[in-house]
Amino acid sequence: AFQALKAVYLDYSVLVFPDQALSQAQHKAFASRFGALHTHPMHARQQKGDPHILRVATNAQSAYTAGEGWHTDVTCDALPPQCSLLYVTETPGNGGGDTMFADMYLAFELLSDPMKQFLSGLTAVHDGALPYVGAYKSVPPEGGYPRNEHPVIVQHPETGRAVLYVNSGFTSRIRGLSARESDALLQFLFRHIDSTPKLTARVSWSPNTLVLWDNRCTQHHSVWDYYPSSRYGERVSVIANERPLAYQGLSDAAG
Repeated sequence: AFQALKAVYLDYSVLVFPDQALSQAQHKAFASRFGALHTHPMHARQQKGDPHILRVATNAQSAYTAGEGWHTDVTCDALPPQCSLLYVTETPGNGGGDTMFADMYLAFELLSDPMKQFLSGLTAVHDGALPYVGAYKSVPPEGGYPRNEHPVIVQHPETGRAVLYVNSGFTSRIRGLSARESDALLQFLFRHIDSTPKLTARVSWSPNTLVLWDNRCTQHHSVWDYYPSSRYGERVSVIANERPLAYQGLSDAAG
């Protein structure tokens, strides 16, 4: 049964399981079927609570909501999560609080052949401090956050397909380009992602819904349209088995 579910997950990238009744132990046990559990860098700094459970809480006192803006989870890590499982137990009473997902397979496929060829040789810097100086309007925690480099076009390790692997949450620059060139290219790619509706699907949450997504080929965006209402969930992620690797089949993909 799990292998059948895994096949569907690899085909669709995002799966929704409504009307669940999960304890934290059950949540982690299900995630563990996909691999070893990931520890968020935030926990490594704070050392509070369960290292494998990231609480996602927004209420009237929140200055921001976690996950607002298009991103892929924790790409600043050397081994970013291969998948994440978010279990939402409290949703806004008047609606809202959806999560949007974007297909990075299709984002790559929609690029022109010359752009695919150009991007295939590039490497990007993913900086864990970026959300703090950007979305969070604050300073990174003491001790710093991870910073790693990954190919701009990666190959999904299980499907073999090409993935556009930059995101506005963590990708700070393109190696080998001038600052102006890097900024222009990244802004083009970010706009390509956030202004192409055909890339997206939208999950409307109800209490006790679990959503599983493939972090290797999707981005997501938490829609904060429910102030001053509250929303609460807990996320468990699964660490990748290897670093993201450059896509090797571009002659076929771009031909």
